Amino acid sequence: MKQLLPAVLREERQFAQLFAGQALSLLGDRVAMVALPFAVLSVGGSAADVGLVGAAGLLPTLLFTLVGGVWADRFRRHRIMLISDLVRFAAQGAVAVLLITGVAEVPHLVVLMAVFGTADAFFMPAATGLLPLVVSPERLREANALRGLVLSSGMVVGPAVAGALVWLAGPGGALALDAVSFAVSAAFLLRLRPRPAVDEVSGGSFLEELRDGWRHVRSRTWVWSGMAAMSVYHVVVLPSIFVLGPVLSEQEWGGAAGWSAVTAAFGIGSVAGDLWAYRLRPARPLALAAAALAVASCQALIIGAAPSLAVVAVLEAVTGVAVSLFFVLWETSLQTHIPEQALSRVSSYDNLLSAGLMPLGLLVAGPVAAAVGLRPTLYAMTAIGVPAALLWLCVPAVRRLPDRAEAAAPAEPAEPAGATEVAPA
Repeated sequence: MKQLLPAVLREERQFAQLFAGQALSLLGDRVAMVALPFAVLSVGGSAADVGLVGAAGLLPTLLFTLVGGVWADRFRRHRIMLISDLVRFAAQGAVAVLLITGVAEVPHLVVLMAVFGTADAFFMPAATGLLPLVVSPERLREANALRGLVLSSGMVVGPAVAGALVWLAGPGGALALDAVSFAVSAAFLLRLRPRPAVDEVSGGSFLEELRDGWRHVRSRTWVWSGMAAMSVYHVVVLPSIFVLGPVLSEQEWGGAAGWSAVTAAFGIGSVAGDLWAYRLRPARPLALAAAALAVASCQALIIGAAPSLAVVAVLEAVTGVAVSLFFVLWETSLQTHIPEQALSRVSSYDNLLSAGLMPLGLLVAGPVAAAVGLRPTLYAMTAIGVPAALLWLCVPAVRRLPDRAEAAAPAEPAEPAGATEVAPA
C-alpha cells in the first residue's frame, strides 16, 4: 500500500505531515469558493454585494501580506500558519452560524471575511516559504504539483459537495465544513517539525527587511515582470470567475448547480494539468508558465461567448490545465531561485501584487457589468489579460530561466544590476 504513494510522500516525512493537514483544508476552501457567492445572494445581496464580500476577504492582503512576509522570514513559519488556521476557523465558523440561524446580513459577511482575509494574508507567505524546509530541492516541483493536485481535485469534489450542502443545508452548511477543515489543519501543524531556515531570525528592522525583500524582487527581471502579469490576471480576469460567472449562472444556468458544473469541469482540467506538471521536466519552465497564463486568461471570454453551459464547461477544463501548469512552475521557480531566507518576503510581494490587488477588480466588475453589460465586460477582460501574459513571455529573462529543480542551491545571487533594465523584446 505504501508503494502506491507518490515518492515525495514516501521519502519526505515532514512534507507528508504537512500534506495530510492541508488536504482537507484545501478541499474546504474549494467548497467555500462555490458557496460564498450564493451565501451573499441568499441574504438578499446583489452582484455588487458579491464583489464587496469577496473584496473584504482579499483586501487585508494589501495591508498585511508584507508584514506576514517579514514575520515568516523572521520567525517559525509553521507557527504563523497555525495561528492563521485558528483565526480562520473562528471567522468561518461564525459566518456559518449566522447563515444557519438566519440572522446573517451582508455587513456581517463583510466584517467576518475581513477577519478571515487578515489571517489568510499571514498564512500564504509562510506556506510558500515553508515548503523548501520540509522537502528536498529535487522534489520541490513534485511537492507543488501534488499540492496543486489536491486543490484541483477539490475543484471536482468541492462543487459537488458544495452544491449538495447548499441544497440540503444552505450555504451555511457548506461554510461550516470549511471551518472544520481549518481545525484539522491546525492539528497537523502542531506536530510539524521543519528545519529552520537559513538566518531565519534577523537583527534588522522591519523596514530594512522589507527593503531587502524588495531588492530580491526588483533585481530579477523574471520576478517583477511575472508579478506584473499576474496582477493583470488577478485584477482583470479572475473577477469573471468570482463575480460575473456566478451572476450569469444565476440568470441563465440554474444557479449554484450550473456554476458547480463549470467549476467541476475546470477542476478536472486542473487535475490533468497537475498530473502533467508532476512528471514534466521543461528546460525553460517559466516560458511554459507564461504561455499557460495566456491560455488561462481566456476564461472570461469563454464564459461570455460560449453558446451553452456544456461548451463553457469543456473549454474551462482546457484553461484548468493551463492554470495548474502556471502555478506549479511559477511557485517552483521562486522556491529554487530565491534564497530561502528571503523567500517569504518575495512571496508576500507576489501576494500583494496579485491577490492583494484583486479586490479592486471584484469591486469594479459588478458596477461595470451593470453599466456596459455582462458579456461586453467579460470580452474586455480577456482582451486585456491575454496580451499582458504574452508580453511577459517576451521578456528575455523569462525565456532563459533554466530548470534548477534537480540541483538547486540554497541561495542564488541576484541578476547583474543591468538585468533590471531589460525590457520586453
